[in-house]
Amino acid sequence: MKIQALGGCCKKSTSNYEAIVQAVKELDLKVEVEHVTDFDEIMKLGVMSTPGLAINGKILSVGRALNVMQAKELINKVMKSESECSCGERCDCGDNCECEDGCDCADDPSCCK
Repeated sequence: MKIQALGGCCKKSTSNYEAIVQAVKELDLKVEVEHVTDFDEIMKLGVMSTPGLAINGKILSVGRALNVMQAKELINKVMKSESECSCGERCDCGDNCECEDGCDCADDPSCCK
């Protein structure tokens, strides 16, 4: 998972970055939060207003500083959507479901939580 806090060194962008770092810590994720301060790089992502949050290249927030709870909610939403089996449950296989033909919980409920 690639998490990027977008924005320069203004107070709002710094607060946004710190909240995202704290959210990652509280979620016990082993990922580094990249603080993207280069406005050319930010504009390449299609963002015109900072601060912002991008996860795996997808823009989730722009123009406002997130608090820790908001950052956690957005990160959890991405984690849930990336680790769902075709049955809609979380899969123990990790980020990419390795179950053959998706997860058929009717045949093998051990794959899902």
